[in-house]
Amino acid sequence: MKNEIPFRYALLPVLFLTLLIVYGLLIRPHWQGQAAIPLEIIFIAASVFTVALLFILGCDWPEIEASIVKKLAGALPAFFILFAIGLIISSWMISGAIPMLVYYGLRIIDPAYLYILAFISTIVFSSLTGTSWGSAGTIGVVLAGIAGALGAHMGITAGAIIGGAYFGDKMSPLSDTTNLAALASDVTLFDHIRSMMYTTLPSALLAAGAFFALGFIYPPRVSGAALESLEPFLIALRTMFHFNPLLLLPPAIVLYGSFRKKATIPVLLLSVLSAALLALLFQDYSPDSLIQSLYKGFEADMAVWMTSIPENVRVLVGRGGLYALSEPIVIAFMVFIFIGALDHIRAMPVVVERLFRFARGRRSVILTSLAATAFTNALTSNQYATSFIIGDAFKAKYDRYKIPRRVLSRSLEDYGTMIESLVPWTTTTVFMVATLGVPFADYWHWQLISLINIVIAPLLAWWGIGCFYTPEPEGENRVVRDEL
Repeated sequence: MKNEIPFRYALLPVLFLTLLIVYGLLIRPHWQGQAAIPLEIIFIAASVFTVALLFILGCDWPEIEASIVKKLAGALPAFFILFAIGLIISSWMISGAIPMLVYYGLRIIDPAYLYILAFISTIVFSSLTGTSWGSAGTIGVVLAGIAGALGAHMGITAGAIIGGAYFGDKMSPLSDTTNLAALASDVTLFDHIRSMMYTTLPSALLAAGAFFALGFIYPPRVSGAALESLEPFLIALRTMFHFNPLLLLPPAIVLYGSFRKKATIPVLLLSVLSAALLALLFQDYSPDSLIQSLYKGFEADMAVWMTSIPENVRVLVGRGGLYALSEPIVIAFMVFIFIGALDHIRAMPVVVERLFRFARGRRSVILTSLAATAFTNALTSNQYATSFIIGDAFKAKYDRYKIPRRVLSRSLEDYGTMIESLVPWTTTTVFMVATLGVPFADYWHWQLISLINIVIAPLLAWWGIGCFYTPEPEGENRVVRDEL
């Protein structure tokens, strides 16, 4: 449309989506005792409503379709990355890279340092796999069992496990939420990760120091025999894979590509190729198993020489494959259809400009985006939706005030991904409580990395540290600088 539409028409699709989310994700499961409406269906319904509204406003379908296709076309590189991540996880698994790191990580556990090691172990695993739930459901369960047997403080242990798991879920180039936040903000993956280092690394270091100290303040009541509960898990890993220092090559390639700012997709594919070759060289799996692992994901039953495999080992290794991230890919696709239709009438900029017109300086814009992210994530219990809704809403605002969009992508995770386990009704909290067997009231105040991150993120915005501001020309943009 040539002319900007009135605010009331721009608000209608956003309001309709909000009502669907409140009803489908909050009222139905929490008050009516019914299944939540899948997020894909919510966005399909919102898209249908938006297209119908556009027809009423006099828009033609070819114009609407072109707007949707343009939005989807811009997202294709990120979709490629999401597919590549599934290949990464399965190739690293069958090569033995992930199992080797888990094995030696757990071998160094000392009861006196249980909390800090629980934190570091889940950081390593989640960084290599990009999954917080997977980390908590595998290593986290093992660590929680050890903590219980040692008489450790279960709240602190759970806080360390969940915090470490979410470090990787936020920072790993293999994480779906990390990729989607970059995609929603139109920034490159590694620029997004480097931006997050300003808030996440200080938070992790402070949390690590606290967990180290807590090991002496709340020491486990040590029972040497308790460590034997770990042996079947470790023996199964050692039987399933042959460990070799060269298995560190695939993760090293990804780390090198990240620090050297190399193109993401070639780096990931090179890592997959190296892991596949290492699997054929050092492991006992057949080429057919390698192909199936890349296609559908690695499965413990591929180790045909093992007669018995512990369930926690099955959970650990059974992941990855080309379709591993099909759910976030489908959700992202549906979200982009909705956003593409909105783009045709510039609905989100109109709504944001009206609702957040009080935010007139760089500080205010960043702080407002943090608050909006926290509210949306708590409402939807879904970081996928949060990234796209808030990312699309604030991109123009960030551009207007010349704030690099990597600050926006970082904000989406600082107050999105990192608070999921601190809100008692989110699916993440429900999962963590059920998986680790520790009540929310016992662990939330020990989930130190997220609590520290919640403080650091707005402080950096207020002081302008890590915001990557560039000098502005004199004249028309002077007002933006003066409003700081």
